[in-house]
Amino acid sequence: MPRAGLTPQTVVQTAAALVDREGPASLTIARVADQLGVKPPSLYNHIDGLEALARDIALDGIDQLADACRSVVMGLGGGEGLRAMAHAYRAFASAHPGVYLLTQRARPRDPDYDAKAARLLEPLFAILSGYGLTGIRTVHAARTIRSALHGFIMLENQSGFGLDVDVDQSFEWMLAVIERGLAGVEHPATA
Repeated sequence: MPRAGLTPQTVVQTAAALVDREGPASLTIARVADQLGVKPPSLYNHIDGLEALARDIALDGIDQLADACRSVVMGLGGGEGLRAMAHAYRAFASAHPGVYLLTQRARPRDPDYDAKAARLLEPLFAILSGYGLTGIRTVHAARTIRSALHGFIMLENQSGFGLDVDVDQSFEWMLAVIERGLAGVEHPATA
């Protein structure tokens, strides 16, 4: 019989907090059950196993990331929109490092994940259209921006910036380089 007050959402939220504190490798049924004060078999009344739990955390996380990014770009375009979205993306990854990692796992043929990820891409594609990018060029630009943000975030979250230079200034410099590239470089893709 399910424990009173324990819901699938409670399990996901508790597991997400664990993952943010200790990383995705800490995610086990036993650890989550311990956090909730129940026996591990009790969790199966609320989740379909460890992989399903990791997927649920990722789905919830991508929703939160999309909401954070979408809310800050409303009414903004160009460099202002790009900077607002990049800062929201970085802030989410900093506040939720374990969940962020789970949102980045490849999820082949997962229509739920794809639909939620599309919500994150919509405002970015709108921003990129302001740079005159269309079609495949938009995809190339979005991949470039995502790669730069993800690389920066991963290095930052793993204390990979060891030089005594302000990391926030480096982030701003990176965004300025991206913005200049979007605004002034001949884009190689022609389709």
